[in-house]
Amino acid sequence: MPYSDLTAYRKNSQNFDFGGHKIAYWQAGQGPTLVLVHGFPSAAWDWHTLFEALTKQYKVIALDLLGYGISAKPHPHRYSVIEQGDLVVALLKFLSVKQAHFLAHDYGDSVTQEVLARHFNQEIELDIQSVCFLNGGLFAESHRPLMTQKILKSALGPLVAKFMGKSALQRGFNKIFGPHTPPKSYEIDVLWELLGFNKGQRVLPSLLTYIDERQRYRQRWVDAMQNTQVPLCFINGVHDPISGLHMVEQFEREVPHAMCSKLDCGHYPQLEQPELVLKEFLHFQQQC
Repeated sequence: MPYSDLTAYRKNSQNFDFGGHKIAYWQAGQGPTLVLVHGFPSAAWDWHTLFEALTKQYKVIALDLLGYGISAKPHPHRYSVIEQGDLVVALLKFLSVKQAHFLAHDYGDSVTQEVLARHFNQEIELDIQSVCFLNGGLFAESHRPLMTQKILKSALGPLVAKFMGKSALQRGFNKIFGPHTPPKSYEIDVLWELLGFNKGQRVLPSLLTYIDERQRYRQRWVDAMQNTQVPLCFINGVHDPISGLHMVEQFEREVPHAMCSKLDCGHYPQLEQPELVLKEFLHFQQQC
């Protein structure tokens, strides 16, 4: 079920009710379950470069988190990583999934860290079989948000979000993609349309509370990574100014038992170098 264009993206989506909010999700393929968890400010569409290839070996489940993509974007709403963790666990329970691998990116890393912490602390029944992170703020103290993110998170955020245009998204993505792997114009077009779906710009400031949550839950999430028996991997685009080389180097120091892979790209490895991400992910899976 590829969904490289928005028509197919919407057509092939299914809906799940979470606390009265409609959540869009996709599932296809056969085999062990693999859950794809996207980042900020985008959507499950980020995985379109890998989705079809992964379905040849896995039953793949992707979702638009609350406040993202074509899922509900309640406003006002107190968004949180904890709630998104509740959402992921609830969706998997709804689909009768008892075991799953995870592949996550950016904001999705934090959501997956929370689910992993619940697994480590025996707070859920879900059996996590492996976790692979792409670029994201795995350690709060090393996360370097863009100035745009800092402004959106500030008291000026609602006003800035109201007048934010596609050119601002383009400038931001130009900064975080690798020098040799810039974002394609159609990627910006699609991501902008998904961001604007259901007046999505207005919820951006509320979504950015995850930056504070990374500080608040840092010890819980890092403890789980350091002590879990679940196989872990970090595939990192080293040219990412937000969570690139400095983040993967800290991961290597603090989680030495995990696998790491450094790629010549930026913050969105799955869009910039999808073939290499697929190769490294499948190599990691072979070692699990």
